[in-house]
Amino acid sequence: MHIYPNATAVVRDLAPDEPVILNRPQAAARAARFFVEKFPGKSLYAVKANPSPELLRILFDNGITHFDVASIAEVRLAAATVPEATLCFMHPVKTPRAIREAYHQHGVKTFSLDTPEELEKIVEACRDEQGNAATDLRLLVRLRVSSEHAELSLASKFGADLGEASELLSLTRQHCDWMGICFHVGSQAMSPFAYVQALDRVRAIIADASVVIDMVDVGGGFPSVYPGMEPPPLEDYFKIIHQHFYALPIAYNAELWCEPGRALCAEYSSIIVKVEKRRGDELYINDGAYGALYDAAHVAWRFPVNALEDDLRDPLEDFSFFGPTCDDADFMQGPFPLPGDIQAGDYIEIGMLGAYGAAMKTGFNGFGDAEQVLVADEPMASLYDGSRERPAADNVVSLR
Repeated sequence: MHIYPNATAVVRDLAPDEPVILNRPQAAARAARFFVEKFPGKSLYAVKANPSPELLRILFDNGITHFDVASIAEVRLAAATVPEATLCFMHPVKTPRAIREAYHQHGVKTFSLDTPEELEKIVEACRDEQGNAATDLRLLVRLRVSSEHAELSLASKFGADLGEASELLSLTRQHCDWMGICFHVGSQAMSPFAYVQALDRVRAIIADASVVIDMVDVGGGFPSVYPGMEPPPLEDYFKIIHQHFYALPIAYNAELWCEPGRALCAEYSSIIVKVEKRRGDELYINDGAYGALYDAAHVAWRFPVNALEDDLRDPLEDFSFFGPTCDDADFMQGPFPLPGDIQAGDYIEIGMLGAYGAAMKTGFNGFGDAEQVLVADEPMASLYDGSRERPAADNVVSLR
């Protein structure tokens, strides 16, 4: 496949009327190697962040051997794309049919749960034809933890509360020889302290339940770089997680897991959009709330932008975007800083869309087509290119 040097070369060659997604396999491979080499445990890729088969294969080829799948469709996709991988069904609410297919047809042994009812579903769905209970289940009890340090909360939908977790752990232990605890601190956690708070809760629950824990999964939440969101180096997160993990009352050979989604794939993709109309400081572009820019519209996410025309000379001004559909809700407040003389017919690259970008596109209102091409340049921001390393004297994580 042809590889373009950058977004400008794509525009010059294609002059596209539809959005073009730019994929950077080298960026995803680098992120995978970073987690494999530096996280002090096992890293699972959260497939929901970007289920592209090409991306799944890149991550596997660069050391990510376990995948967090959240639906039977993701189980089927991952099993077909990376059949050598280990799949973990981490959605706490599943249908018996999905559990049965995952276990009996795709070899999934690892399931999460947050209620006794879900535990019962898993146990019953995984019985053999003679009605015998499965003896190889690996079960994780999901705890509810705070999302106060995250840009997007995941604290209200799933997870056993402190008062019910102890009994659930004891009950789950009766149905498996390998049991873990998992949680999720929310998406784009901007402080390593998010994991300290969660692991402190894990400590209290283990002490109360008096059960043997074989694994602790700290979930996702590892951040990427966006305008106005400059997180500490990921090494800070890894170090503080490692220190608090080893202070837990768990089995001597207990495993540490994490489930990065955004952090592994955000740098994989960007998108080229075309300006169809300008109205003051509002630009009408050909992707939006029902496309790859869902987060820009619905949670006011600020993605980095770059004008691709050589003849734009005015200083930067702040713009808002309207997407291509007929909906007023197809609006992205921004602000998105672009040259003040940008106009209809010009092109813009919008970066860091590998996570929850292309995966969110729909065909609403007849829009949604987007060609995908490969480019060789660096993503518009990176945690992994070496540019954000701290001086050695400053590379210290406080435990307080």
